[in-house]
Amino acid sequence: MVSKKTSLFAAFLFLGAFALVLQGKTPRPLASPALARHAAVQSAGQDGSRVQSQSLQDPAQQNAIQLVAQGRQAFRFDTFGDESFWGGTLMLHQAIEGAKLGGVGSGVSPKTALAVGLKVDVDALPDNLVAALNHGQVNLDDPATTLALLKRNAVVGLTGFFNSSGTLQSVGIQCALCHSTVDNSMPQLCAGAIQANPGTGCIGRRLEGWSNRDLNVGAIISLALDLSVLANLLSTNQAAVRSVLGTWGPGRFDAELVLDGKASNPQQITDGVVTATNVLGVTLIPAAFGLGGVNLHTWTGWGSVPHWNAFVANLAMHGKGGSGILDGTTSHNSPSRRPTALAICRTLIRTASSLLPSCRLFSSTSSQFLLPTAPPAASIPRRQTAVMRCSAAKPNGTTATSNHSGPMLAGICTPLRKSA
Repeated sequence: MVSKKTSLFAAFLFLGAFALVLQGKTPRPLASPALARHAAVQSAGQDGSRVQSQSLQDPAQQNAIQLVAQGRQAFRFDTFGDESFWGGTLMLHQAIEGAKLGGVGSGVSPKTALAVGLKVDVDALPDNLVAALNHGQVNLDDPATTLALLKRNAVVGLTGFFNSSGTLQSVGIQCALCHSTVDNSMPQLCAGAIQANPGTGCIGRRLEGWSNRDLNVGAIISLALDLSVLANLLSTNQAAVRSVLGTWGPGRFDAELVLDGKASNPQQITDGVVTATNVLGVTLIPAAFGLGGVNLHTWTGWGSVPHWNAFVANLAMHGKGGSGILDGTTSHNSPSRRPTALAICRTLIRTASSLLPSCRLFSSTSSQFLLPTAPPAASIPRRQTAVMRCSAAKPNGTTATSNHSGPMLAGICTPLRKSA
């Protein structure tokens, strides 16, 4: 009796499906996700305009597309107001411009800019300028050429703000400065200034989310005329600050220097064992792709990827605001561990009237989560993909060494961090 009922039920389903087919309709798959995807593809092929119309009416899809576009724009071009620091305080723009063009000193030529790891987005240049570059008809020793590139927004991660007269008023930086580079489609344009990290170039097309392992952040900051703000914060002199910056080298940055005032770790202790002495606090700049599903972005354990992005926007880029970073990073640690953190907090509170728009940072982070992992290892730099020895912060402040590279913790690798 059971088998007879089952047979009748199966026959009923078959007849129903057949009737739908005769009417030009496709029966809906009952369970298989694979079948569902196949049916969607077939439906799109048979009536692409209808599917496109439906997607355009889907508010979730529209919001996602808009969020990615806004996030890419913020990641590439948003300074979050940090030009008030890099230009207004450090006066870096005057050093770039040079005395002949209204600034101070000899200026920064494209060759100098390339030598410290700055990159040029070839897609931001007109065809005639690209052709002139390829034929060696552009003076890469002239700071005026650098200003021309800045006016075209062609320097990756660096924006120039110009007066109506055409002189440089200020400069600001973006997330892309450290977390993007360019491909090596035009290797001849490194102009002998630098041997770029394998797989990347100096003037080329953007590689979004790739860490710029040629970028010498310390050398760039040292180009500034006045580092007294950093010297005063760290209770030292400008010569000492420049000396520390000179130890960083390409592709490295010490995000914690402004918090603890320590350039190195006298004793690196891992699980109660001294593993090294006088270890520099500077660490490799991490990639910003492939972070979907990553809970902790760094070995610090300070917080999630959005938390770290807020930290960078405010404390590394020196953007205006303070929302979202005044917890574990700066407040709960003792003054002995991070003696400058309190001063940083006070500065952020003073600028709270012009808070960093959280929607712009949110869109940038959301777009960043969608950046796919880089292509297969054979086509990208080894230093981008190597699993390196990393350290994870424990709640008690000690560090534990690991080679963990799974979805729960993405590490900025070696050296282990400064201890109390």
